[in-house]
Amino acid sequence: MVAQGFTVDLNKPLVFQVGHLGETYQEWVHQPIVSKEGPRFFESDFWEFLTRTVWWAIPVIWLPVVCWCISMSVRMGHTTPQIALMVVCGIFVWTLLEYTLHRFLFHIKTKSYWGNTLHYLLHGCHHKHPMDGLRLVFPPAATAILCIPFWNLLKLISTPSTTPVLFGGGLLGYVMYDVTHYYLHHGQPTSEMPKSLKKYHLNHHFRVQDKGFGITSALWDRVFGTLPLGKAGEKSR
Repeated sequence: MVAQGFTVDLNKPLVFQVGHLGETYQEWVHQPIVSKEGPRFFESDFWEFLTRTVWWAIPVIWLPVVCWCISMSVRMGHTTPQIALMVVCGIFVWTLLEYTLHRFLFHIKTKSYWGNTLHYLLHGCHHKHPMDGLRLVFPPAATAILCIPFWNLLKLISTPSTTPVLFGGGLLGYVMYDVTHYYLHHGQPTSEMPKSLKKYHLNHHFRVQDKGFGITSALWDRVFGTLPLGKAGEKSR
C-alpha cells in the first residue's frame, strides 16, 4: 500500500495519507511545521471534532473524578496522612508511566500503512505540528477507555479500599502532565524552573527527538540515561 515517491498534500485530510509514506514516514513526521493552525485529519466533521480538545477540558472533566475517587477511600476509613501518601504514590507511578509510554509507544518506529497511520494519530501529529493547540492534550474519550485497564490493574495489586485513591492519584498525575505539556508549548514562563522545563521539552521536539522523554520532569531520563546532551557535551538542564 506504499506509493513510490508519495507526497503528502497538507491541504487535504492527513490521517489516511501518511500511511503511504512507508519507510520515509519517520523522517517526514520529525520535520516539524511550526504553526498554531492545525491540519485537518478527517473528511468527516464528526471524527474531526473528536480529535480536537481545548486544554481546560482536562481539569474540568477529570479533577471531579479525582476527588470522587479519593473520597471513596476516605469513606472506607483511611486517614488523611494515608490518603496523602497514596495520592503521592499514584502521581509517582504516573511519572514512570508517562516516561514509558512516551519512549516506547509514542516513539515506536513504524513503516507499514496502518502502523504509520496509527502512530500519526497517537503522537506523530504532535511532532509534525507541535504548536497545534487543539491537539496537545489527550481527547477525554480516549482517556476514559484507557482508564479501564489502569483501574483493573490497580484492583489486582492493591486492596479494595486503596484502589480508588491510588487511581485518583494516578489520574491527578495525568492531569498535571497534560496541562503542563500544554503550558510548555504555549505558555511564557518567567521563573527559572518552568523556563528550564520548557527548554528541555522543546529540545526534544526540535533538536534531539530520540531523548528527553519526560514531560513534567527529567527524573526518569536521568535514571535511564536518556537525558539529551547540550551543544558543548554537557547534559542539558
